Amino acid sequence: LKGFRLIHRLKVLATGVVLNKRESMSGKRKKMEEGGAELEKCSSYTFATRYTANEIPKFQLPDNGEPAHVAKQLIDDERMLDRNPRLNLASFVTTWMEPEVEELIKKSLNVNYVDVAQYPSCLEIQNRCVAMLADLFHAEGKGEDACGTACIGSSEAIMLCGLNLKMRWKEKMKVKGKPATKPNLIMGANVQVCWEKFCRYFEVEERYVFLKEGQYALKPEDVAPLVDENTIGCVAILGSTYDGQFEDCLGVSNALDKVQQETGLDVPIHVDGASGAFVAPFLFPDLVWDFQVPRVLSINASGHKYGLVYPGLGWAIWKGKQFLHEDMVFHTNYLGSDQPSITLNFSKGASAIVAQYYQLIRLGRSGYRKIMQNLAKVAKHLETRLLETKHFKILNKPVGVPLVAFSLTDHPGGHKRNYDEFNLADKLKETGWVLPAYTMAPNAGHIKLLRAVIREDMSYALCEKLVEDVLRAISYLDQLQHELPSSNQVFLHKGPC
Repeated sequence: LKGFRLIHRLKVLATGVVLNKRESMSGKRKKMEEGGAELEKCSSYTFATRYTANEIPKFQLPDNGEPAHVAKQLIDDERMLDRNPRLNLASFVTTWMEPEVEELIKKSLNVNYVDVAQYPSCLEIQNRCVAMLADLFHAEGKGEDACGTACIGSSEAIMLCGLNLKMRWKEKMKVKGKPATKPNLIMGANVQVCWEKFCRYFEVEERYVFLKEGQYALKPEDVAPLVDENTIGCVAILGSTYDGQFEDCLGVSNALDKVQQETGLDVPIHVDGASGAFVAPFLFPDLVWDFQVPRVLSINASGHKYGLVYPGLGWAIWKGKQFLHEDMVFHTNYLGSDQPSITLNFSKGASAIVAQYYQLIRLGRSGYRKIMQNLAKVAKHLETRLLETKHFKILNKPVGVPLVAFSLTDHPGGHKRNYDEFNLADKLKETGWVLPAYTMAPNAGHIKLLRAVIREDMSYALCEKLVEDVLRAISYLDQLQHELPSSNQVFLHKGPC
C-alpha cells in the first residue's frame, strides 16, 4: 500500500512538472506572438519601414508597390520645400475656397463631365454657368440660347476662340474666291504666352503692336496699319499680365470701324478677359468692353482667377450661336446619347464646373462686387505703403485688375543701388514671399518691375508684413559694397511661324 502511494505521488509530481513546462512554453510562445505583433505594429510606422531608406522611384515604374501611408508620406516629404500658395504673389490663381465647396469638389472628383448621359446634372450646371456669364457680359444669346463652354483654363478657351476666328475668316475668303493660306492676328506684344502658342500651333502670323516706355498696352491708333485682308481678328486684353491694365476695347472697335469704311475689311475683336472679365463688371460697371462693343465676337475668362475657383477652369463665351462656326462643333454618341462638343480635349473632371456654379449662386452679383471692392482697397493700401517707403514708383493703372506693379527708384539716401528688382525678389524668398521680378515686353524690355497680385486671401495685415520684409531686404542689400549680378531674364517674342 505504501508502495502504491509513493508511485502515485511521483506521477502527480511528474504531471505538475510537465504542466509547468507546457505553461512555460505557452507563455514564451504568447510573448513571442505579442512581440511579433509589436514588431508588425512597429513596421507599419512610416519611418521604421525599409521604404524610407530607399529613394523614391523617379524615372522607372518600381517592381513592387508601397503601403498607402508610406507613399503619401514620401510624397508629402517631396513637397515640403514648396512655397506657401498664399504668399505667392506671382499667381492670379485662386488659393482659398470655403469648406462647403471643397466638399462638393471632393464629391465630384470621380465624375467625368463629358459623360452627360450618366451625369446629366453636370451639363445642366455648365449651361447655367455659361448663361450667367453670357448675361454678365451682355451677349445677344441669353438663357438657353447662350453660347459657350467650360475649358481647362483660359488657354484652351483662347485656342477655341482663335480657331473660330480663323474658320470664319477662311469661309469669307472662300466666298471671295481668294486663297486662305496666310492668316494673321493683331495683338499687343504684352499678350500672355498662350496667344503665341495659338499662332504657332495653328499657323497664324502674329502681328504685334510693340510697346515703349510709358506705353505698356495696345493703343487703338496702332491697330489700323497692321490690318489687311488676311487679318482674322484683333485681340484686346482686359487685364495685362505685366501691369494689370485694361486695353481700350471700344477704342479698338472704333479704329476698326474706320478701317472698314476706308477698305471694306471687317475685322472682329476677341477680348482676352482671363484676368479682368470677372473684375470689370463689378469694379467698373460703366466701362464698355464686352459684347456691348459691336465688333466683340468672343470673350475668354478664367474661372480659376477672379472667378474664385481652384485651378483648372476657364470659359469661352460667344456673342451668340450664330457667331460660332459650325465646324467648331462635333457630335458623338458612343457614351449613350448624342453629345455636342466644342472643346479640344474630351474627358475632364466635373469638380471645377461644380465649384464655379457654387461661387456664382453663393456670392451673386453683390458678393462678387464686395470681394472685388475689397481687393481694390487692399491693392490701394499696398500702393500707398510702398510709395511711403520712397523706394518705389507705381506702374499699374487705376483701371485694371487688383494688383500692384512697381519698380525701384533712385535711392532716397542718394547713394547708388548695387542691386535691382531681381535681387530684391530673390532676397524676399528667404522670408517665404514669391514677389516676381520681370522685364516688360519687347521694345520696353529694359524696364524692370515687381508685381504683387492681390487675391481674396490677401489682407491689410499681410500687406504690412510684406512691406516690413521688403524694407528689411532693402536694408540688407544696401550694405553690399559691390554690384550684384542680376538674374534678369529678358523675354523675347519669336518671329511668326
